[in-house]
Amino acid sequence: MIPFLLKTALSAVLVASIATVARRLPALGALIASLPLVSVLGMIFLWAEKPDRELMATHSEATFWYVLPSLPMFLLIPALLRRGWPFWGSLAVGCVLTVLLYLVVVWCARRYGMVL
Repeated sequence: MIPFLLKTALSAVLVASIATVARRLPALGALIASLPLVSVLGMIFLWAEKPDRELMATHSEATFWYVLPSLPMFLLIPALLRRGWPFWGSLAVGCVLTVLLYLVVVWCARRYGMVL
């Protein structure tokens, strides 16, 4: 079992590293941020605490379906910023869009017999 504080520290170092790299090299920071490092860490932590194949398969599959509705946010935010929107407003609208798209994905999944 991995202690909670160690998980927190690893996650914080990951996020802080991305922000630090992105200040100097925005494209590299974006590349690192786009890697599924948080998902992989989460799977490692979950497996270490409960090595259950079905649980991991379900978790991994659900992660895939939840990533899809988050992607449009990364196109909407720069579009709004380039049109003069303030950062916080652009971020808020991007997050609201993502939440709405999450709801659509969950609704569609249920309709086709999937439970996310």
